[in-house]
Amino acid sequence: MISFLLAGAAAAMAPAELEPQPVTIGEAYTLEAVGAERAVNVILPPDYAAEPDRRWPVVYMLDGAITQDLMMGVGLMRWGALWGRSRDAIVVGIETKDRQRELLPPTGDAEERERYPTAGESAAFRQWLAEVVKPMVEARYRHDGTAVLVGESAAGHFVVDTWADAPAMFTGYAAISPSLQWDSEALSRRDPGDAVRPPIYLSLADEGGATEIGMERLLANLSESQAFCFSDRRTELVHANSLHGLLPEALQYLLATDADWLEEYGLTLRCERRGG
Repeated sequence: MISFLLAGAAAAMAPAELEPQPVTIGEAYTLEAVGAERAVNVILPPDYAAEPDRRWPVVYMLDGAITQDLMMGVGLMRWGALWGRSRDAIVVGIETKDRQRELLPPTGDAEERERYPTAGESAAFRQWLAEVVKPMVEARYRHDGTAVLVGESAAGHFVVDTWADAPAMFTGYAAISPSLQWDSEALSRRDPGDAVRPPIYLSLADEGGATEIGMERLLANLSESQAFCFSDRRTELVHANSLHGLLPEALQYLLATDADWLEEYGLTLRCERRGG
């Protein structure tokens, strides 16, 4: 009875109406690329305003609209930073509208051309990232020069393609379950040469078939001096959950910390194959 009376008194003292306050998580820009307007979302670290002299890495996340992978990606990155698994960073989410058009190069495969008739403008999309998005971010935000490109599936193919064709564009790359089957595995057949490129994180889930063949060929073509981490999850993950499961590990590799407690908490970096 006493508990009931106290609860009633507390309710009577509460404001009659509570005004909700907006929750602001970042900033958005609307830009045009490859014939479509799209959002470029910028999510700043929680301490960004409180530490005006500090500079931060930047993670560029493809398929980064609010209705795509942005919220999950930011959450996983923040969780990794909370545990000291990876460094905190500015996240730039880049919206895609027609993923095959924007993320994949032309294909000589007739079935792929029929299924994805708009595909093939990844070079133009890459040029837009290099000439518009990166300069805008670097001019407006306090970055430390570290720039990581992250993508999964078709976006993973774009990551590997960028690493191969324009390696200096970013300082690190993460291609999670990249669609290396595209165009008869053409990307994996290209000789990367002996030039040392920035580190790249690669992974494979249960994709099998030409995707797996392409990954094996790509790994075989990497030079001994190339820094890379290959996480083999063919028996543990499926294509649909590979980004969820492996983005924290990719960031652990590319935005490494000096934390000495990670293994104790099961946050071991798994590189079944690695180099560099």
